[in-house]
Amino acid sequence: MTDIAAHTDTEAQATPIPADAPMLTGSGAILRSLELLGVTDVFGLPGGAIMPFYDELMSADKIRHILVRHEQGAGHAAEGYAASSGRLGVAIATSGPGATNLVTAIADAHMDSVPMLAITGQVFSTSMGTDAFQEVDISGVTLPITKHSFLVTKPEDIPAVMKAAVEIATTGRPGPVLVDVTKDAQQKSAPFVWPDEVDLPGYHPVTKANHKQVQAAAQMLVEAKKPLLYVGGGCIRAGAQAELTAFANRVGAPVVTTLMARGVFPDSSPLNLGMPGMHGTVPAVLSFQEADLLVAIGSRFDDRVTGKVADFAPHAKVVHIDIDPAEIGKIRHAEVPIVGDAKDVLQDFLPAFEEAAAKQAPDYTAWWERLNSLREAYPLGFDEPDDGLLSPQWVIQKIGEMGGPEAVYAAGVGQHQMWAAQFIKYERPGSWLNSGGAGTMGYSVPAAMGAKVAEPDRLVWAIDGDGCFQMTNQELATCTINNIPIKVAIINNSSLGMVRQWQTLFYEGRHSHTDLDTGHDTAMVPDFVKLADSYGCLGIRVRTKEEVEPAIRLAMETNDRPVVIDFIVSKDSMVWPMVPQGVGNSNVQYARDHAPEWDYE
Repeated sequence: MTDIAAHTDTEAQATPIPADAPMLTGSGAILRSLELLGVTDVFGLPGGAIMPFYDELMSADKIRHILVRHEQGAGHAAEGYAASSGRLGVAIATSGPGATNLVTAIADAHMDSVPMLAITGQVFSTSMGTDAFQEVDISGVTLPITKHSFLVTKPEDIPAVMKAAVEIATTGRPGPVLVDVTKDAQQKSAPFVWPDEVDLPGYHPVTKANHKQVQAAAQMLVEAKKPLLYVGGGCIRAGAQAELTAFANRVGAPVVTTLMARGVFPDSSPLNLGMPGMHGTVPAVLSFQEADLLVAIGSRFDDRVTGKVADFAPHAKVVHIDIDPAEIGKIRHAEVPIVGDAKDVLQDFLPAFEEAAAKQAPDYTAWWERLNSLREAYPLGFDEPDDGLLSPQWVIQKIGEMGGPEAVYAAGVGQHQMWAAQFIKYERPGSWLNSGGAGTMGYSVPAAMGAKVAEPDRLVWAIDGDGCFQMTNQELATCTINNIPIKVAIINNSSLGMVRQWQTLFYEGRHSHTDLDTGHDTAMVPDFVKLADSYGCLGIRVRTKEEVEPAIRLAMETNDRPVVIDFIVSKDSMVWPMVPQGVGNSNVQYARDHAPEWDYE
């Protein structure tokens, strides 16, 4: 890792200090830096090592601080803030356990390329390495899950470090950056010198693509008979939705949007085959297996998409567009590798395709006939439960229909996450938030909170499971106290639903420790309605179909406090289609006992 912190030390000593430079404490320098960087909202929880900064924060009038109930909540809130708005998310914590409580959210942001700044306090520099009270080497802990980390021990280094941290977090492939500041660096004073530029040796993200590579890709595209645009979350992070839509519409090739890319290309487009992967639509999954060309745009060939890699897209050549050169060729060899920002590359790709198509008009007619036949044969749907309880798919579909495409939907992890990805229609980027790479239970409520802070005029739903909800529901207190009226839909199947589904399918129905006793015909501990009431929220319980729409309508009309709806649904509902782990995509199962046989590995 480039020693940027040491570099800024040198620069700070060498740079003349203006005579009018204000003297600020390190804490004051952090606050001033955040203001100059345009930060308006931060999420945090104070403690001993970060207390000098919190004392400074009392006088802040340009930055809103939201006091969370758990540092993990601060991290996920910062993620939701960033993912819904495209702006930097900021989380603040103290040293030791405060910082380690941020680790899950930092890892989550790293996996999903979310621009996030984590500011942590550290013990006195003179105490470091002595196992002092609440001392943890958080820079070392987070080394594999951050784009970069800084340890600051001198107040004069803070402005350059803060500017560098935000530059790294928000450019190239976005991601989390950690700034760890010792307590004495926060307390001491130094002249505040804001750098015009930051020198980051070794950090030079490439955004513009090689023109010859783009031309080669365009030629492959016009020659292909069965092309597929494989669109990933990188398109959202690049803000490339307009360029992608224009490109796809002109090319006329089918599009699949991964779990992280839902909304970057409208579901309403006839070109959109839906989501690929383990729980993708049958046309999307099988399109990979029959395609002769994959144009991967901001996607990383994740195992949940590819299934067994050796059997993935066996007939396809690959054009791989990604801003991170480390992703190209990591999983699948690319005949045409293109390093660059998706937005910039697509701007160049369209005229290159036009030029190639003028000489050789592509013909995808037979390909679309095949794909449309798959659409007709295998539409996305669900069966009503046999036990008479609510269908979770239908409930989530209703939330999406009534909320509309301008709302934000933040899901937890598990069955409800997949159903929300499948049965809500997404028309714009930033409308779908979830933990894709890390699969973090507890993401939904704080992420929805962060999204509502970033987008206060939008309707924000947290679609959560009864298991996920119990990990971070304390942030409802944060929402109530800070007037953040999110809506929470608990899809309560009284179990760890996805684990239970796997146990049913692959472990002969032996449901080992997956019953949570929160739903139908159980002790209902906790009672989610009473819990919601105790947090100052409106709590609603829904058991019947007739109650669903009125409850959703009441939630949408209630904006003076958060709302929690406990939807009592069937525990036997499963997510379909499904490609089991360890096998190829050709083994997609449309529904139980309705697909080719497979051997689970």
